[in-house]
Amino acid sequence: MRFNKAIDSISVLSFDLDDTLYNNHPVIKAAVQAQLDYLNQITQWSQQGPNYWSHCRNQTVKQTPSLANDVTRWRKVALQYGMSKLPLTEEQAHHYASCAYQAFSDARSNITVQQSVLDLLGALRTKFRLIAITNGNVEIDKFNLRNEFELVLKAGPDGAAKPHSELFDKAAVVLNVKKSEILHIGDSLDSDVQGANLAGCNSLWLNNQQFKYKYLGLPHIEINNINDLYQLVNTSPSK
Repeated sequence: MRFNKAIDSISVLSFDLDDTLYNNHPVIKAAVQAQLDYLNQITQWSQQGPNYWSHCRNQTVKQTPSLANDVTRWRKVALQYGMSKLPLTEEQAHHYASCAYQAFSDARSNITVQQSVLDLLGALRTKFRLIAITNGNVEIDKFNLRNEFELVLKAGPDGAAKPHSELFDKAAVVLNVKKSEILHIGDSLDSDVQGANLAGCNSLWLNNQQFKYKYLGLPHIEINNINDLYQLVNTSPSK
């Protein structure tokens, strides 16, 4: 655990979910494939070619840029848009769009978090309040992270996506704490670290992804393995 900047006393640990507490890469791949498999069974859709889904996503976010802050709504709107352009009845279009999203959603939350991570959260909970702040569309009540967090905030229904400060602002208000009491933990420099820093929270970067980020700012703390967080149980980060 490397400390790059002095931080305030912490009472809340805020966790990103995807690729922080579990490997999301195979999950999202399976979810996208599940949606594709369903859509390819619809003759009118498959006749549009392999790029039709990308076209629908691009068109809908051009028309409504705010969709980029709510990936769940964006997917649903793009599916409905795509179906509406096909020779289908309104009832068929709605049914197919709903079923395609459900195929994605079921696979998207088909996750089993490792017991070692659950044990870590249990240990941290003895000292800190635990919450989750995510830009993703995973449904936490469908897998074994349910009931692990006092509060779960999702981009879209709860505010603009990280690195915007809205989700961090809301967390502080709901928990009745100062933002300086929150340490946000995530794998992305661009969304997690930048978002926490801009919001006036503390940031901890889980540096375990082979990815080139744009954000050049420093996290307050950097780790390479999620289990390094056990150090927080015995030592309280403070100025």
